[in-house]
Amino acid sequence: MADKVVLGGTPVDLVDPEAALDVILDRAAAPGGRPLAVASVNLDHLHHFGTGGRWAGTLHADPASTADWLYLLDGAPLVARSRRLTRRHWPRLAGSDLAAPLLARAEDRGLRVGFLGGSDESRRLLADKIAREHPRLRVAGMWSPCREDLASAEESKRIAGSIASSGAQILFVGLGKPRQELWMDRYAGLTGAGVLLGFGAAVDFLAGRVSRAPQWVSDHGLEWGFRLALEPRRLAGRYLVDGPPAYVKLRTRSRTLPPTLPEHPTGGVPAERTPGRFTGPDGSADVAVVVVTYNSSRDINGLLASLRAETRDLTLRVLVADNSSSDGTLGLVRRRHPDVIAFSTGGNLGYSGGINAAMRRAGDAAAVLVLNPDLRVEEGSLKTLQLRLRASRAGAVVPRLLDPSGAVSPTLRREPSIARSLGDAFLGRRAASRPAWLATSDFDTESYAHPHTVHWATGAALMVRRAVADALPWDESFFLYSEEVDFFRRLRMLGETVWYEPAATMTHVGGGSGASPELNALLAVNCIRYIRKYHSTAYAGAFRGAVVLSEALRSWKADRKGVLWTVLNEQLWTSLPGPTSEAPVEDFPHGSVIIPAHNESQVIARTLAPLAPLAAAGVVNVFVVCNGCVDDTAEIARGFDGVTVLEIDQASKSAALNAGDAAATRWPRLYLDADIQITPAAVRDVLAALAPGGLLAARPAVRFDLEGAHPLIHAYYGTRLRLPSARSGLWSAGAYGISKRGHDRFAEFPDIIGDDLFVDRLFLPSEKAVLDVEPVVVRPPRTPGAQLAVLNRVYRGNAQQNSMEERHGTALGTLKEVAQSIRGPLSAVNAAVYVGFAVAGRRGAAPAGGWERDESSRLPAAARHDSHDDSASGRPITRVPVTGIPASGVPVRGTGPLHSSPPSSASVG
Repeated sequence: MADKVVLGGTPVDLVDPEAALDVILDRAAAPGGRPLAVASVNLDHLHHFGTGGRWAGTLHADPASTADWLYLLDGAPLVARSRRLTRRHWPRLAGSDLAAPLLARAEDRGLRVGFLGGSDESRRLLADKIAREHPRLRVAGMWSPCREDLASAEESKRIAGSIASSGAQILFVGLGKPRQELWMDRYAGLTGAGVLLGFGAAVDFLAGRVSRAPQWVSDHGLEWGFRLALEPRRLAGRYLVDGPPAYVKLRTRSRTLPPTLPEHPTGGVPAERTPGRFTGPDGSADVAVVVVTYNSSRDINGLLASLRAETRDLTLRVLVADNSSSDGTLGLVRRRHPDVIAFSTGGNLGYSGGINAAMRRAGDAAAVLVLNPDLRVEEGSLKTLQLRLRASRAGAVVPRLLDPSGAVSPTLRREPSIARSLGDAFLGRRAASRPAWLATSDFDTESYAHPHTVHWATGAALMVRRAVADALPWDESFFLYSEEVDFFRRLRMLGETVWYEPAATMTHVGGGSGASPELNALLAVNCIRYIRKYHSTAYAGAFRGAVVLSEALRSWKADRKGVLWTVLNEQLWTSLPGPTSEAPVEDFPHGSVIIPAHNESQVIARTLAPLAPLAAAGVVNVFVVCNGCVDDTAEIARGFDGVTVLEIDQASKSAALNAGDAAATRWPRLYLDADIQITPAAVRDVLAALAPGGLLAARPAVRFDLEGAHPLIHAYYGTRLRLPSARSGLWSAGAYGISKRGHDRFAEFPDIIGDDLFVDRLFLPSEKAVLDVEPVVVRPPRTPGAQLAVLNRVYRGNAQQNSMEERHGTALGTLKEVAQSIRGPLSAVNAAVYVGFAVAGRRGAAPAGGWERDESSRLPAAARHDSHDDSASGRPITRVPVTGIPASGVPVRGTGPLHSSPPSSASVG
């Protein structure tokens, strides 16, 4: 119905006057269903309901809410801001302007109208005016309750019942902000009205008790001054005290609203609830619990024991991602808790890397819970978090954390800023009651007593709605510290909210961040990296100055030795702890990786991240060949150490492959599509298999990531994975390798569509193989239409191959394989879908021009936060060493220094 923006932290529906009137009148005339509550959003509304307001996020969030909301644009500053955000002019829709035409149309349609609020004098004047100007208007009633009645739940229900008895279909509610919005949100469903209009002083304007500003005053955005002159005592606080901060909110907390995230499909068979046991990888679980461990053998058993008590209320799938612990953590979990999905991440990937690795195995679950291994969950807490997640329509919920003594840990945080960094630098934990703009941490005991929205919290424990978790992979460039600040910020950028729920309680047994100068340096540096990611160069420079000041004031402490020098000397940042790979450099086979890329800025960083350490170490040459790119693919790729970027004008994959071959000197060679995810272990195994005397061609196994794909896509790949030809050919994986001897069979890649099929047909079965190694991850098309487009291209490529080789197609052979794949009713349905796609794909395989690829499987740019250097914004590169990090390790984290991003999460050192 309407475009949406967020102004000052509150949503606004951008509609034209006629559209707004139609929606209101249609809902008023529709019997039954949830009522529509309409609010005028002006600076006063931002003061109460915007970012930082007392009632921020409360509308809709209360489980007792009974109304749908329509937020109308009111006030010249908001009109101007919406125009700058959307590049379109939107009219001001003040309630006082809409009231008169609404009454006239309600009179024409025979709708019953009621009025709640206003003084007795206003009610008498309004009744006289309606009798004169709208004699046919059906007035259901007028109610003027006192404030005490409105504050009483019982009296409010009685008032709502009286309204319902009157048969009012449209109810004007003039109780003043924020009382009228809060009352409507709670009691709208009891009034029986189809529409409730929170139009404030509209009743007084209609009655003529308060004069409207002249038109020229309103046109110049000065109506507030006119009203202030008329009622200075009543309105001075609103316009002169509350107005300026609300205007700052409008300028700093406004944005366009991204599309609503689709809910994670949980259409699978629900996993059986087994109290005392965790569910396996199959079925739909209530919650997927993700725990990242590093030398956590002392703590992990206690966490898992406390989680078992929660299985009485919920089905839990528990995943433990171990970052190469040396204390036997992984073996302990596997021995004592065989129902836990425990695995090694293949190195020390950091907290974000561990979470991302676990998410790839999370399966079907409605929510994701990220926990530190040194937590103990109080019974019933997970159910409480789940209820808050649903009731508040939140993106994420965080619990109350206690320290080992039982005291509440101050885990709630505000968005980092220069002023807050300076406040933390000078005051630290002192002056806990200082203003919010001078403190990153929230020390107010009242904040920890009631549920409410927050900017972010330490990442030791958080429950995330699955759709949000899927859309926001954790940024692995931070390794340790600031990753949760970044995650929560990106969550808020999606229009989601973060809630604190004190009824859910967990104890942080570890609770300490250690006293290593190295870790304190990483914490300080990552704060600066975070600010650079989202702010201008000038702002980031000033913020860095505040961090320098903080470190200078604390440089005498033993645990901060050298931290100030590290913050000042940016060349030292690359030596700070970062992700490591288990693949030893000295044992890694040499070779080349060639990646053709045409406008792949959305995915290229994800593909290069696991390859960059090998390239930086010089063991594998990695070439990204940008062919006809007009986006920033080349710039992103250049941000990875050791990666060579080639650029050619021709948008041709075969030309890119040949350009890569011409530049590469090492053998064997791995040819990789730009949207494929591959691990260093898979690269090592493919290159080793192609060593002299070995295979001539090979590819790794493949795993198709069907998360969020249409059911028909699931059915299609359900059959495809059963076909022997699909499991044994070099095609369809987006990755294949060729030895030097194998490459000698052709001079260069021909100008055809299917390069992988061309290579596959060059070799006998004994000369090639699909290796049983860690699979590459392929994201197929998400929609039937996109799948058909891909199949059209595939069959055109097959026709090219057959014509070039003067051979017949393999349709009959494939049909035979499909028939043999049928094992029951479900596989028969899948086979039918497969055949249907195949027939439709062949029919649409006529020649087409231009570059072709599937866009439905690419990640949206808003959800992409990969580790690369953004030269335009000055963001730093996080180097990824292949060999070990300093021996100090990284202990479990608790609450860190206040000048920078407080620590959040599991041990990942």
